[in-house]
Amino acid sequence: MRIAILLLIITASTGLYGQQRWFEEERNNEGNLLLLNLQYGIHLPGADLNDRFGTSFSTGVSFDLLTEKNWLLGVQGGFHFGNKVDENVLASLTGSDGLIFNDDIFPAEIRLRQRGLAFNAEFGRIFRSNERSRSGIRATLGVGFFQHKIRIQDDPLGKVSSLSGAYKKGYDRLSNGLATTQFIGYQYLSKNRRINLMIGMEFTQAWTKNQRSFNFDERTADTKTRFDLLTGWRIGWTMPFYIGENPDEIRY
Repeated sequence: MRIAILLLIITASTGLYGQQRWFEEERNNEGNLLLLNLQYGIHLPGADLNDRFGTSFSTGVSFDLLTEKNWLLGVQGGFHFGNKVDENVLASLTGSDGLIFNDDIFPAEIRLRQRGLAFNAEFGRIFRSNERSRSGIRATLGVGFFQHKIRIQDDPLGKVSSLSGAYKKGYDRLSNGLATTQFIGYQYLSKNRRINLMIGMEFTQAWTKNQRSFNFDERTADTKTRFDLLTGWRIGWTMPFYIGENPDEIRY
């Protein structure tokens, strides 16, 4: 009889403990959150940007406030890079054989790369998949700044004076301007906070202008407004910080 009573007490205690853990996990997933996202992306160019560059990649970070009502307000920034440059800005420096020579009259190995920056303020919402989950469809709109240029990578074996120092600026096509972004994807926030991530498609439209006063290869100033497009995928690892909790109880 005593053994039966002891087993009953243990079973009841285990059930109560399990209910408490379930309740804590539910409670721990609610409230206002700060979301730190470490991101990586791949992008395809469009419009004027397609005439200059190929596929590019990005790394960046975003910081969002997610309210109890699932509204998002945040900022994000990223660094863009790529190896495919379609616009031959050095054509005026090449000879009939297609080579550029360094100051020692040896063929120079000059490489062109894409480099860029993007910064946005974002507003949107997470549409929950169900009432007991913070995960769901993530949709945001953003406005900010987009910049790109052609990086001229020096010949490691010899100097090319016409591409040294400030002369590079006459060829790099540094362009920047206002940009708008749209993101649609999925945000996963686990109840125990151990696995949190986001993935989705991002669309960017930018109205940029050449910031150099003169293009050396074209021997003219480029004053027209460009319309640059990017379409791609963005994935991020999310670190949630729950507002208003005892710091000893916070798990990242």
